[in-house]
Amino acid sequence: MKTVSGFVLLNFLGWKIKGEFPDIKKSIIIFAPHTSYWDGLYGKLYLMQLGINYKFLSKKEFFKFPLNYFFKIYGSIPVSKTKEYIDYVVELINISHELHIVLSPEGHLAKTIRWKKGYYYMAVRANVPIVVGYIDYKKKEMGIKKVIYNPTDISIVRKEIAELYSDVTAKYPEKFSPELKV
Repeated sequence: MKTVSGFVLLNFLGWKIKGEFPDIKKSIIIFAPHTSYWDGLYGKLYLMQLGINYKFLSKKEFFKFPLNYFFKIYGSIPVSKTKEYIDYVVELINISHELHIVLSPEGHLAKTIRWKKGYYYMAVRANVPIVVGYIDYKKKEMGIKKVIYNPTDISIVRKEIAELYSDVTAKYPEKFSPELKV
């Protein structure tokens, strides 16, 4: 790693990086499991060492003074539970030369078996691939599992993603369920 964030991630924190980030300018990056706020810090260090232009999707409730300054510097953009945020993200991707939108498909830290589907609709509407990123605390590794270049059927995509996360261990395993219910 030639970046400070990569050096910290690998040498001080002891993480391993697996998989290469694809040579693409735009994508939706799903990053799971998300059971701890530490996932965000480690994920941020990982993304910084990639050298890509990215934005995190974060709950709009986090953007109240004084935390709003931190989240903006962190690279987050606020989203609400309404469907309009999908339009907003698609427009951001469409007007950008290079942009990767990072989100947790689980939607929050609590255990859920019904993941949010916004990532799929964003990718399809913006005509970009879905990059399946992960963080595994048991193996102490993070990286890219796969790139889904043509997400055409949500049921197939969700089943494939569930299989990709089936061997991943969350910081709090009891809060993570890769079992996606369609």
